[in-house]
Amino acid sequence: MTLSWKENLPQELQEKITKVEKKIQPRLEEIDEQVLYNQQRVLDLFRKHHVGEEDLVPSTGYGYDDIGRDKLEAIYADYFKVDDALVRPQFASGTHAISTALFSMLRPGDTLYYLTGTPYDTIQEVIGLAGNKPGNMKEWGINFATTELLDNGEVDYENAKKDIMDPSIKVVAIQRSLGYAVRASFTVAKIKKMIKFIKEYRPDVNIFIDNCYGEFSEVEEPTFFGADIMAGSLYKNAGAGIVKGGAFLVGRKDLIEGAGSRLTVPGAGKGEGPTWGYMRDMYQGFFMAAHTTGEAQKGMIYTAALCEEMGMNVAPKWSDPRTDIVQTVTFGDPDPMIKFCAAIQHYSPMNSFVDPIPYHQDGYEDKVVMASGSFVEGSTIELSSDGPIRPPYRLYIQGGLSYAHAKIAITRAVKDTFYQD
Repeated sequence: MTLSWKENLPQELQEKITKVEKKIQPRLEEIDEQVLYNQQRVLDLFRKHHVGEEDLVPSTGYGYDDIGRDKLEAIYADYFKVDDALVRPQFASGTHAISTALFSMLRPGDTLYYLTGTPYDTIQEVIGLAGNKPGNMKEWGINFATTELLDNGEVDYENAKKDIMDPSIKVVAIQRSLGYAVRASFTVAKIKKMIKFIKEYRPDVNIFIDNCYGEFSEVEEPTFFGADIMAGSLYKNAGAGIVKGGAFLVGRKDLIEGAGSRLTVPGAGKGEGPTWGYMRDMYQGFFMAAHTTGEAQKGMIYTAALCEEMGMNVAPKWSDPRTDIVQTVTFGDPDPMIKFCAAIQHYSPMNSFVDPIPYHQDGYEDKVVMASGSFVEGSTIELSSDGPIRPPYRLYIQGGLSYAHAKIAITRAVKDTFYQD
């Protein structure tokens, strides 16, 4: 007798799953090759830097002479092909790392310019475009400018040629992932073109990359092509679902030193900062990141293919290149969107008994519905979904520590949303 995870599913859905599994197999094999390449690079760096048990010993207090922390930052710098890194549990989130980097580079009267259009909600709060919370850039006299994207979601280079010439612009930012926008996430190839454009017209500015959701999603990273500083979260790709908090910055040595002084204090800079009990998780998370990111990408390829088979509008398509771990599914109506999100919560390992209810969350303009039955609060390398309750009622699904979990949860979400018992 052969047991199957598809038992108790409607026959029509079982047939769709079989069709999808066959169709996406070549794409899954491509992800496997990507994982092998990135995993080898990580393994080679662990060997090069002689990582040993002593590097996992935590520091306390000031955190001076933390050899494990310093070695891990050297590994990050090597992996991303930059001078230096700041990999710390003291960062509360990826947004905190982004804010730290931007404030360290900008002064009153300077302008922060986004080449990729208006950033997502939480960064708008940092800038002062929304929320009007104390301490934002607007309050500090730091200006903001952007060139909005074209209707097709691509950079408007013609208008950007004029906008970027403002001499007050000191930092040009590029947002890799889509946030709550309707555009596609930008591949590294497209970011490479953006970096070349910026260097041609404004070689004097610092190029900042918001790389959240992007690490290990391709075999190249934006820093390979001249980005000056880049941020990411440790409870997204680079932490592999193992790290319980923190974020990182990688980039040019002087910029990392400046960010270190912003995170701690001038003088001590990145020389301070205890790691408590985090080092084992941070090393193991980075070691597992290539594999776990690949698992998440496989889950999102399956999600795209099955939802498309159900007649839904998805982006990216299952066959499209992947540059992050995010999949969007457009419902056109709030009810099925909320129902689908709830099903993901119900097929999560944590808090499966909870019903997601749309609510106003700090940092967001509209009510947001969110499913996150994760072991680490807010972890989006673990399977989760969220979206603002506004047209076109699009759900942003991301993560999955294992392809198997994502496959089961998404299948059940399709069943619970579109098939009546």
